[in-house]
Amino acid sequence: MTQPPAQHARRKPESGWRRGAKTLAIALTVAVVAAVAVGGFYAWSLTERLQEAAVPLKDAPEQPPALSTYDQPFSLLVVGTDECDDEVKQAFGARCSDPGNEGSRNDVNMLLHVSTNPRRVTVVSFPRDLQIPIPACTGTDGSEFGGASKAPINSAYEDGGLSCVADTVSQLSGQSIPFAAKVSFGNVVNITDAIGGVEVCIGGEGIDDPDAGIDWPPGPRVVTGYDALAFLRTRKGIGDGSDLARIGNQQQYLSRLVNKLRSDEVLSNPATLITLANTAVNNITPSQSLADPIRIAQLAYTLKDVPFDDITFVQYPVVDDPADPNRVIPDEASAAILWDALDRNAALTLTGEAGANGGVIADPSVPTPSPTETAPDAGTPDPSASASAGPGTVDLPSNISGSKADQATCSAGNG
Repeated sequence: MTQPPAQHARRKPESGWRRGAKTLAIALTVAVVAAVAVGGFYAWSLTERLQEAAVPLKDAPEQPPALSTYDQPFSLLVVGTDECDDEVKQAFGARCSDPGNEGSRNDVNMLLHVSTNPRRVTVVSFPRDLQIPIPACTGTDGSEFGGASKAPINSAYEDGGLSCVADTVSQLSGQSIPFAAKVSFGNVVNITDAIGGVEVCIGGEGIDDPDAGIDWPPGPRVVTGYDALAFLRTRKGIGDGSDLARIGNQQQYLSRLVNKLRSDEVLSNPATLITLANTAVNNITPSQSLADPIRIAQLAYTLKDVPFDDITFVQYPVVDDPADPNRVIPDEASAAILWDALDRNAALTLTGEAGANGGVIADPSVPTPSPTETAPDAGTPDPSASASAGPGTVDLPSNISGSKADQATCSAGNG
């Protein structure tokens, strides 16, 4: 019998420090993904300019391989851990002062998948309470973990570090993961400030959430530093106050962050790019495969011209765990559709209504396109095209929630 879609987002409230830990990790993970991309593009751009002006010498040593685009599809895993950095110790109280809270968990796990011909970007987020098999791992200190037939995904980092998380997600998804990076608590403030903040939209009755430290009226608002953390943290101030509502609000931030990073305001400002590149380098722990700045530049450059409607943020589909209502397990049938679509490089269509999770509403300042604007190319079909010429379009199951980078939404503030 098929399990109903999971309602784990509405389970009993988490403790304050754990709730803050999770949402902060989401914030910094998103920011670091974007920062690495733009910082890498800057490294690419700078290297190209140097090569164009370079003068050959007869006795010069053999040159390293020329900088070129990364022409293969790839997946990059970004892991957000709940470590207590100096920047956030005071803000997170008992989480960082209680000796009983030692250890680090991978509370945020995002798989960034980039396809080729044409380029598409899909970011898949895995719920931290997802119960799955954990493979045998060897920790960075050489300790051996024998694996587990069923455990929360957020225990993998404690079991064997970044490589163990990568092996776990690879086993779950069937995707090869050649690149990975780990980020911790103190990064989102620095990275958000490095680009001058992100403008978000506060809708509805405004956001009033004492737990997150927010009392904001409706309208546009540029968030920086701890304001950005508060915006990503708020739950009670939006929609129905659930974790699902918060995810929708965070996806608004994701889309607006991507738009900001791809704007001339960032890409055409060398000082901002240098600051962002330095911030990214100083705030991530990469896999060895990602430690080469040229490789980072190659990977980042592939993202430069991806259309916003081909940048998709989704949550891995889950159902309630019959053994524990506070946990979830994979919805394997829905997940198979997602992974198959990524393998075939199919265009993704989100079938769930934007804001269905209660966290966001349509941005009232953006006009709704008329039918003639949405289908400008309905003329004679291209005779060179055929049903087998491309991977087509896949309608994702409605329980794979998410958003596109070109969607304009506002927080569904409940005042």
